[in-house]
Amino acid sequence: MSGSAQDGFRQLYGYSPEGVWAAPGRVNLIGEHTDYNDGFALPFALPQRTEVAAARRTDSTLRVHSADAPSGAVTLDLAGLDPASPPRGAASWAAYPAGVVWALLDAGLPVGGADLHVRSDVPTGAGLSSSAALEVAIALALTDLYRIALTRPELAALARRAENAYVGVPCGVMDQMASACATGGHALHLDTRSLEQRHIPFDCAAAGLRLLVIDTRVKHALADGAYAQRRASCHRAAEALGLPALRDVPYEGLERALARLDDPVARKRVRHVVTENERVLRIEELLRAGRLREAGPLLTEGHVSLRDDYEVSCPELDLAVSTADAAGAYGSRMTGGGFGGSALALIDADAEGPVTRAVTEAFRRADLTPPRITTAAPAAGATRLV
Repeated sequence: MSGSAQDGFRQLYGYSPEGVWAAPGRVNLIGEHTDYNDGFALPFALPQRTEVAAARRTDSTLRVHSADAPSGAVTLDLAGLDPASPPRGAASWAAYPAGVVWALLDAGLPVGGADLHVRSDVPTGAGLSSSAALEVAIALALTDLYRIALTRPELAALARRAENAYVGVPCGVMDQMASACATGGHALHLDTRSLEQRHIPFDCAAAGLRLLVIDTRVKHALADGAYAQRRASCHRAAEALGLPALRDVPYEGLERALARLDDPVARKRVRHVVTENERVLRIEELLRAGRLREAGPLLTEGHVSLRDDYEVSCPELDLAVSTADAAGAYGSRMTGGGFGGSALALIDADAEGPVTRAVTEAFRRADLTPPRITTAAPAAGATRLV
């Protein structure tokens, strides 16, 4: 795809880019809605990625173009970048690159104008973090072009700030960290409080397994308020418990903590976060021991928690999970923020055909759009290609 990004840049701007940078989407194996609670997550990077061909300008103009957006090139003035007035309408996608530039400038970093051309094969709205891939790719391109030395966690934090403050999605840092810091063949254990990372070997093929990604084709929009409501509920619960974050509720002390909360909705949210953190740690132990199949029931347990306690699933995700499990998966769960997007299913390699057919047929019987089903394996994080 890098050649296409270069060619697209030349056709659009009439000269060659200075380079091409790429950042991947991600699958979160376990650890959902824990990152803004200072908890743990276990994502890995996907082979699908967003590429950015870029070149510096001598003025303060930012021109951004996406091969996948209906609008043409969007032209912005760096001095006019303002979270209160991001690009809207057909150009609303440009809020992501604009937000990255704004975050870099707001941090006092010497970024100037640039021409950018974007291509991506990360599905949008599928819960695979296409937004983080775009943010991280652009942040890496601009910091390289302007010779700004940032660590990958620092890069991820600035990309997250762009999404929080400029785009308006109050996400945690997990997506950006996975895109920026993941390594091939490994899942990334992330402590979202300290940003400590551990790279955990994760090789389904060697164990005779596959990890299916079932894109339900139901688009999710995390800026619509439901995500922010979940986050606010968690923060209120932590305050009621006198704790900095729900990460500080010990798994062994969960029932005592729940007994101190009067709000039944808050109790459900807390139960999900605390048990999900425990699932991350247990699955990491299983991966290290090479006991991947035993992780399956924990995946399904996580989905039940997201469905019933966190209430971020949807009928299509529930159908994908229940059908995959009934067809022989070791375990399945929704992945990503929820309200649509994708589910995972851990299966034997020779079960790929039967499980795929079962899920596709279940969607047909329910008169739903056919799901897009692929396999996922851990890929490398963000890098410069050219």
